[in-house]
Amino acid sequence: MSMQGRIGRTSGTKVKRALGVQAILEWAFRVEKAQLELPLPKDVSEEGFGFGMEYVLLQRGALGCKVDGGQHKMGSYTSADAEVVAATLAGMPDSLGGKRMAIYVAELARAGMTPDWMPGVVPRCVPVETKSNQHGERASTIVVGTDRVLLRGKWRSVEVLACPVTWRPHPEQIAAARRGYEDWWQALDWVRDGLAAGGMLREVEVTIAMPKVRPWVRK
Repeated sequence: MSMQGRIGRTSGTKVKRALGVQAILEWAFRVEKAQLELPLPKDVSEEGFGFGMEYVLLQRGALGCKVDGGQHKMGSYTSADAEVVAATLAGMPDSLGGKRMAIYVAELARAGMTPDWMPGVVPRCVPVETKSNQHGERASTIVVGTDRVLLRGKWRSVEVLACPVTWRPHPEQIAAARRGYEDWWQALDWVRDGLAAGGMLREVEVTIAMPKVRPWVRK
């Protein structure tokens, strides 16, 4: 028996690949080209129905085998495990963002990306507007009032100028990006729990590995 055969099987049982949920999602959507929205059964109308785990279970139970793939991956086979991953993700509850979050997670997985939580970004206080001339660039000012000053023995009215400033990026932008990352993390955690509890994966096994929950927090 070859080394590959010994690694692939133990006592006649195929060894599953152990992957974290992010890696499984990327494998399903990026490698296997799984689709989030799968075809509906012919006897079920589109209205009020979403292709989810229930249909996968019915198909496997009725056929006594894994669901045939390849509906979306033109010219090749789509792993049944990848379809289970897609079907699980499609059942994302509204409390975690529902279909919008499911689409977001799938598209990130397809691109092999993690949400941009704006690493290393620090808000800077900058002028709202600048002007350039032959002397260079300078901050624009506005008149905020007048004042009287004694100049060469005479009282004169002068304009009081100020430079409007702002924060870029605004702290709320950074906070929003990081809330988005945390929402994505919660969605992945839900998918991981669903795949582990469902026990329907034949070739891969989901592990407890997860992306950092708050990568911007240094311990």
